[in-house]
Amino acid sequence: MSKLDTVLVDQYRNVLGQWPVAADHLWVDTREGTTFIVASGPRDAPPLVLLHGALTNSAIWMFDAELWSQSFRVYAVDVIGEPGLSTAKQLPLEGGRYATWLDDVLAGLDLESAAFVGVSFGGWLALDYAVRRPSRVDRLALLCPAGIGRQKPFFLKALPLLLLGSWGKAKVRAMVMGPQPQTLADRARPLMDLVSSIHSKVRPRSITIPLVSDADLRSLKMPALIIVGGRDALIHSSETRRRVESTMPNAQLHYLEQAFHHLPNQRETIFNFLRGK
Repeated sequence: MSKLDTVLVDQYRNVLGQWPVAADHLWVDTREGTTFIVASGPRDAPPLVLLHGALTNSAIWMFDAELWSQSFRVYAVDVIGEPGLSTAKQLPLEGGRYATWLDDVLAGLDLESAAFVGVSFGGWLALDYAVRRPSRVDRLALLCPAGIGRQKPFFLKALPLLLLGSWGKAKVRAMVMGPQPQTLADRARPLMDLVSSIHSKVRPRSITIPLVSDADLRSLKMPALIIVGGRDALIHSSETRRRVESTMPNAQLHYLEQAFHHLPNQRETIFNFLRGK
């Protein structure tokens, strides 16, 4: 279970208090438990659902939401079972239970459909939902998504480094995130401190994320944008590129040769895609 301890909850709430635009904190009851959502943007704007990756929470979207909420009602969802404020219940990846959970989330928000943005594991969640509920996904933007290219055995490589203390943890972080700026903008520091705290205190679960079949990828008709990094340490991005090109001819693919699993500075690209530009 990825339930936050009291210190991390307080740290997360502090970051949420610095959300750069006016936001509502919503709680939706689902058949799997309570789900926490940060909503921002005009209430009558087109809906946009954001799904974060594993071992994180909705805080990662705060600066993206600052831009995207200019044109959308943005719903940043704390994925259940991950270190946010939603229930700590983790679901099996097979069988469609995450999709039925998202059905309940959309019902609680009174949404028939929405555009979706997902990153990493959240990319798989959005992709799986688009396959199972295509009429409910208007547009689909995925950053370094799991489920198209195979996972790499990253944790086997990372485990010896994690035993080497702070130096090893920093090395593992760099393998995933790529080179980090020497100095952070003041407003970004609380978010990055929260991410570091989660990584140091919350134990990741080892999961094998199911690959979406070629037939299911071909079935997707909604506009799609897939952004991947050529140096992704977690996912075979070259395989993601190959499968997208061979099965999703209508999708836009951005293959960033020198990028890592963490893909910063994509908010403008995604914003333009979401607005159909």
